[in-house]
Amino acid sequence: RQRKRLFRRLWILRINAACRARGLKYSTFLAALQRARVDLDRKALAEIAVHDPAAFDELVRLARQHLPAPQATASSS
Repeated sequence: RQRKRLFRRLWILRINAACRARGLKYSTFLAALQRARVDLDRKALAEIAVHDPAAFDELVRLARQHLPAPQATASSS
């Protein structure tokens, strides 16, 4: 069990580092991928981030397209 936990932490670390290098947070990236209906697990995402940066760039581009729109703040006047 502990070995599985350590691997999951490693995958999250790798994905987070790759996301941060591209100006995106890990949690925002995963949420956007879910909105884009990309069904890749953390292990696969970590492998892509390490071994195929061009493909990971495409995933980041896709995630950015599916980010939620920023909330417009209504000023009360």
